[in-house]
Amino acid sequence: RTAGIYGPQLPREWGGLGLNWSECAVIFEEAGRGMLGPLALNCAPPDQPNMLTLLHLGTEEQKQAYLGPLTRGEKRACFAMTEPAPGPGSDPNMLQTQATRDKNGWRINGHKKFISGGVAADFAILPARTDEGVTLFIVSTNTPGYRDTRDITTVTGYQIGGHAEILLENCHVPDEAVLGQIGMGMKHIQLRLEPARLSHCMRFIGRARRALEIAQDYVQTRDAFGSRLSDLQQIQAMITDSHIDLYASRLMVRECATLMDRAVSVKNESAMTKIFVSEAVDRVADRCVQMMGALGVSDDTVVSCIWREARPFRIYDGANELHRAFLAKRILR
Repeated sequence: RTAGIYGPQLPREWGGLGLNWSECAVIFEEAGRGMLGPLALNCAPPDQPNMLTLLHLGTEEQKQAYLGPLTRGEKRACFAMTEPAPGPGSDPNMLQTQATRDKNGWRINGHKKFISGGVAADFAILPARTDEGVTLFIVSTNTPGYRDTRDITTVTGYQIGGHAEILLENCHVPDEAVLGQIGMGMKHIQLRLEPARLSHCMRFIGRARRALEIAQDYVQTRDAFGSRLSDLQQIQAMITDSHIDLYASRLMVRECATLMDRAVSVKNESAMTKIFVSEAVDRVADRCVQMMGALGVSDDTVVSCIWREARPFRIYDGANELHRAFLAKRILR
């Protein structure tokens, strides 16, 4: 805040910089270089897309009660979508959690799993099935019947709020907890997902770029078998291929951001960008580990953590295989 770079994605009236997606792409990449950078700028997932969701769908009362504290960094939230089988992973249509009306509002019953940012969150944006269709609810985590049961250990190291498993047992919320329109939850979810996956791409490019810089410094100082590692053509090829991957990733992200700034649908473009960038940063991080040898898999540098974080990105926001399948169907139509 003091530096004047807080909340780049937020409108000025909510304390942010009011930047468009093309401008945010530059800052999100730089913030992504640090494990706590996105949190410090308040553009970290899941709250960055949570803020967007509340901005577009929230009533004035909901914005004051929930969006305001998020924008000021006073509270954290999660998006409680994923469920254990037979509930949804990449397929939101498999949603099992139910919300039934009662005379004073709604009762929610369900089981959520792998909820990023869900540990010690202050509230959840939670999809549930109703008679009218899937509906989004805002659920305070201190509501009776809402239980954050554990933080699920994963390979990632610096996910703020971990990955929670959550049980909802006759969790009662008032009518005012409905976010957006009743029965329009699937449409509302898509509003969140496209910019969320693009924002992940921006941050992960920064992560991979940092790992590559560390690896480049290492190979220019490490000797083996009578020469510098950086003088070996195989090392040079890995460095060059990594720069090609990051260059292509950045171009795809900027193109997609430009289209979003023009209010053009990016359903196909965001899916292609997510697939390519998630696989490209994974390749870059993996090469960095290989170039650094044992040091690359240790915690003496941040490279191993970046490598561990890059791998799940091929699963986050829809598995790449799912995106490929839906892209093919749309392309063939």
